[in-house]
Amino acid sequence: MKFFKKIRQKMLTESKFRKYLLYAIGEIILVVIGILIALSINNWNEKQKELAKEQLILKQLNSEYQSNLNQLDQKILMRNEALEACNNVLNHIDNPNSIKEDEFYQSLWILFRDPTFDPIKNDIVGSENLRLINNDTLVRFLSNWSSEVFQVQELELEYQKFRTEILLPCYLRLGVSRNVNNNLWKDGYTPTEALDKESKKKFTIKPTKKSLNLNKILEDVELEGIVSQVITHHQVTNIQSQTLRMRIINMLEIIEREIKK
Repeated sequence: MKFFKKIRQKMLTESKFRKYLLYAIGEIILVVIGILIALSINNWNEKQKELAKEQLILKQLNSEYQSNLNQLDQKILMRNEALEACNNVLNHIDNPNSIKEDEFYQSLWILFRDPTFDPIKNDIVGSENLRLINNDTLVRFLSNWSSEVFQVQELELEYQKFRTEILLPCYLRLGVSRNVNNNLWKDGYTPTEALDKESKKKFTIKPTKKSLNLNKILEDVELEGIVSQVITHHQVTNIQSQTLRMRIINMLEIIEREIKK
C-alpha cells in the first residue's frame, strides 16, 4: 500500500493528472476484483459446508425412513394376518360341524390385536434445515408426510375404539375371553411387533370350567357381523398403508440418489 501511495504522490507532484486518474481507476478495479474473489471463495466455502450438512441430513433421513418402512410393513403384515383370521372365523361359522377349537380361539385373538403405525419423528420440516435439501420433490414429500401419516393413524384409532367398545364386549358376552387368552399363552407367544423376536413367553391361564357351547357361539349374528366389519376396516387401512409405503419407497430412492451425487 505504501508503494501505491508513493506512486500517486509522485504523479500528483508532477502534474500528471490524467495518468493519475487512470492509475486510480486501475487501482479501484484491482480492489474490487480482490473483494469479488474473496466473496466468491467465502461463498464457495459456505456452499461446501451446506452440502456437507445436507449429506448428514440425507443420511439421517435414509436411516429413519428405512425404519419407518420396516415398521409399516410389520403393521401391514399384522392386518393381513387378521384378514386371514377373519376368513377362518367365517369359515367356522359357515361350517360349524368341522370346527377346530384351538384354531378358532387363535383367530379370535388375532382379530383383537390393533396394529398402530408410529413413525420416527424428526424436526427437519419446519426448521431451517429443510432449505438445505436441494431436491424439490423430496422437500414436497417431507412437507406432506405428517398429514399422510395422520390419515392412516386416524383409521387405526377408529379400530382401537371399535375393538374396545364393540369387539371386547362381544367376547365377554360370549364368554370366550379366558379361552382365547389361554390358547394364546399355553404354548408360548411372541408378538409380531416384539422387539425381541427370539423371546417366547409362556403363561398358564387354563381354559374356563364353565360350559361353553361353541356351536351356539358360531350362530351368534353379532359376532359374524363384527368379523365382517373387521375385514372391511383392515382392508381400507391397508390400502392407505400401501399408498404410504410407496411414498416412503419413493423418498428413499430420491435420498439414495442425492447421497451418491
